[in-house]
Amino acid sequence: MGFSISNNPHSHKRKSTSMIMLTVSLSMLPGIAALFYFFGWGVLLQIALACASALIAEILVAILRRRPLFSYIRDNSALLTGILIGISIPPMASWWLPVIGASFAIIIAKHLYGGLGQNPFNPCMIGYVVLLISFPVQMTNWLPPSSLMSQPLSMMDAISTIFTGFTSEGYSAYQLRDDIDGVSMATPLDTMKTAFSAGLTASDAFQYPIFSTFLGHGWGWVNLAFMFSGLLLLKLKIMHWHIPVAFLSTLFVLSVIGYLFSPDTVISPLLHLFSGATMLGAFFIATDPVTAPSSPKGRLIFGGLIATLVYVIRTFGGFPEGMAFAVLLANLCVPLIDYYNKPTIYGMKDGKC
Repeated sequence: MGFSISNNPHSHKRKSTSMIMLTVSLSMLPGIAALFYFFGWGVLLQIALACASALIAEILVAILRRRPLFSYIRDNSALLTGILIGISIPPMASWWLPVIGASFAIIIAKHLYGGLGQNPFNPCMIGYVVLLISFPVQMTNWLPPSSLMSQPLSMMDAISTIFTGFTSEGYSAYQLRDDIDGVSMATPLDTMKTAFSAGLTASDAFQYPIFSTFLGHGWGWVNLAFMFSGLLLLKLKIMHWHIPVAFLSTLFVLSVIGYLFSPDTVISPLLHLFSGATMLGAFFIATDPVTAPSSPKGRLIFGGLIATLVYVIRTFGGFPEGMAFAVLLANLCVPLIDYYNKPTIYGMKDGKC
């Protein structure tokens, strides 16, 4: 009788990897419901396309590698990857974006390195960044929330726009955004970035319709929903608290310091915390057990590093949102973080008996 040695993810709870992945996927339902409420049917369609693409890619890889098909599908990692990719894509983006993103995440970012537990980079973020760099116009074409649109889009409009590029009345996604949003962008972070580039102040930017509520119309509720889901996972002990706490606290401290120095030219702390992918990233992306450090101290450093990179990218970079780039850059540092934060062996002190 021998020992079975395997890579991450490891769990000390009596839950299988399949059950953990499924629990995380189901816990995202409040956030998905909020996205659906504010952005319509396109959210669900993008998630469905990404999940189907991820599962098909998983099946094809299992067949090519001659691995047991059922065990590959049963672990639910492809399902979770598809959900995260679908959430990250603008609701009215063309159908091939979630197909490419999810397929790349599964085939290249996951299985090229050996499969679940052996990938050094977060597959979802790899897929997202590939799309963002390759198709920046399509990936930043977020429509404003449905309540700010002059005409609501039905499910058939969403299907038609995603698969043909035009609504049933002949409007493209770009025309819909220009017709409704005019000068401003469709997301709070994008709006602030555009305003600062044009020489406007934060007070000027808050006059745009997207800020009919202080945290940005819809986006504050979306982040609150994902925060609720993340806290539920912490209560169920599905994830460790170190990364979300380190990430959110560091981002808050950095944004407060920046806001104290120049309140008219930087994003406010609350907007940093409750806009964009902040809560989704804190609880569902950065906490990936495969690509995060293994020690508690290492996870604290990892969360703080991601927050620092997110703040720098949002404040000084060319992209309004920096979560994906920050996570991938932090993934590069995980081996170094683990090397200098090895847990002390039982019975030893400072590496000596």
